[in-house]
Amino acid sequence: MQKPKARRWVCLAAVYLLTAGIALLGWLWHSLPDEICLEPGQPLELPRFRWVEPLHRTGSRNVASTRAAGSYQATLSLGGWLPVKTVRAIVTERPRVTVCGTPFGIKMFSEGALIVGFSDLDTGNGPVNPAKQAGLRLGDRVIRMGDTLTETNEAVKEALDAAAGSAVPVVYVRNGEQQQTVLTPVWDAAAAQWRAGMWVRDSSAGVGTLTFVDPENGVFAGLGHPISDSDTGESVALRSGEIVACEIIGCTSGTAGRPGELKGRFLGTHALGSICINGENGVYGVARAAFAGQTLPLAFAQEVVPGDAEIWTTTEGETPEVYRVRIEKVNDADPRRNMILRVTDPELLAKTGGIVQGMSGSPILQNGRLVGAVTHVLVNDPARGYGIFAQTMLKQAANVSETPTAAG
Repeated sequence: MQKPKARRWVCLAAVYLLTAGIALLGWLWHSLPDEICLEPGQPLELPRFRWVEPLHRTGSRNVASTRAAGSYQATLSLGGWLPVKTVRAIVTERPRVTVCGTPFGIKMFSEGALIVGFSDLDTGNGPVNPAKQAGLRLGDRVIRMGDTLTETNEAVKEALDAAAGSAVPVVYVRNGEQQQTVLTPVWDAAAAQWRAGMWVRDSSAGVGTLTFVDPENGVFAGLGHPISDSDTGESVALRSGEIVACEIIGCTSGTAGRPGELKGRFLGTHALGSICINGENGVYGVARAAFAGQTLPLAFAQEVVPGDAEIWTTTEGETPEVYRVRIEKVNDADPRRNMILRVTDPELLAKTGGIVQGMSGSPILQNGRLVGAVTHVLVNDPARGYGIFAQTMLKQAANVSETPTAAG
């Protein structure tokens, strides 16, 4: 009687261990990067996964330690014998960029008029709202009304005046898809004009931090996240934009549940650069002026490890200062939240309470290399925030030359 019972326990234990092993391999496969960059002659090593190395039997223990630039396949394994994931190893010279940390002003004009609110109209027969009746929603981007391209607020007004109470076809964008409807404006006697019952915005402005400039290509990168509309939260669809000089004139400290904010002032109207990309990983464009900073090597993503680091950020004036932080966690799986940071510098904590709005884009450095940029604050813990890999930002910056704005 004891032997069958013992066998059952052995079988259950084996099933449990097999399930746990499969789960571990699945987690590891998901956690490991799909792509690894290396310098010529640099061994393929993953400091955050010290028990992972190239598969021995392929003869690829240092498959990417070749001195020939190019792209290679490498199978990563546990202990050199259990295959886990095949990745692409790119052998390239280590990039060097001008690390900044300076504040910059942002002026952006959207592609179309963004609906940021609605207001019912009183026609004497009760409240009406033509925009809502046409099926338009908050966050929709109106790009044409009748024959008029609605790239500005004034163009929307002109289109409504031209319709003069007649039904007008409306082309708008919702969730990235172009759609059509018909809107009939009504006469607002109090304002003495034709109206649609919607508030629209054609531009955005704000303050951020410049992460780096690629001197080889004349491209800048900043923020680490897209510029979004303050009312709708929608990423602004870029028609054109520019960056200008800026100084920090004040700061509201962050507290748990209430993010702080740097207050900036634009210095003149001369454009320092043209914005070409407003992407999920930041704003990028063509530099039109020289930027102050220090030329430093860039860390490849797999080289970023938990531990002490520093950020360059500006809390007053135009000149950045260096503050101590600690990288608590590194994650390859989420391209927008590669790191969790904690501010450990008493001076920065006293000034700002930690990470505040306007610090987005502040360079993160570790072991003398640029590893990333600050992107967001944790609302319930302003001493902590997220960061993005510098390698990701540089890869996005390489696309600037392909944009119409850069070509123009």
